[in-house]
Amino acid sequence: MKESKTDPRVIRTRKLIMDSFIELSGKKEFKDITVKDITTEAMINRATFYYHFEDIYDLLEKALSEVLLINLDSKLYEKSELIEETFVNIFEAITNFQISLSNRCHRGYEDTIARIIIEQLEVLFYKMLVKENKEERKELKITAIMLSWGMYGASVEWRRTDKTVGADEFIKEAIPFITNGVQFLNRKT
Repeated sequence: MKESKTDPRVIRTRKLIMDSFIELSGKKEFKDITVKDITTEAMINRATFYYHFEDIYDLLEKALSEVLLINLDSKLYEKSELIEETFVNIFEAITNFQISLSNRCHRGYEDTIARIIIEQLEVLFYKMLVKENKEERKELKITAIMLSWGMYGASVEWRRTDKTVGADEFIKEAIPFITNGVQFLNRKT
């Protein structure tokens, strides 16, 4: 009989597996990390690992998603308005997330990280747009997609530059154009 995923023991074990994976990812390339490495580090058996995760790729995605959600504090942003401060805070959260990963992880994560960031931002922006517009509309979904890809693309560009300008100042230059577009969308209702 499977235990509930909300059982504190299940939550602790899941966190132990994720922490072990994150620890190993600081020492090895992702392609070199095995389930055996993780189970040894976490001091659990393979069956326990597979109870929580389908495979190592499932673990990677869930671990990165959880870390990003903690950085984004999406519950807080879902209640916010799409104003300059919100965009700056979201941008700083994703750039800090990427910096912390690049300091702790080896190469090979870029595509997975990009997909996770873009997906999480898309959901976050869509919820914020629906809240502001008080209805779900097709153009809101498209706008959320554009905002998420744009925010991710801007973070990549900021990391590629010499970083003489902080992340907050970097994104502030584009915010008037972003907010004008969002305000235009809100006027269409």
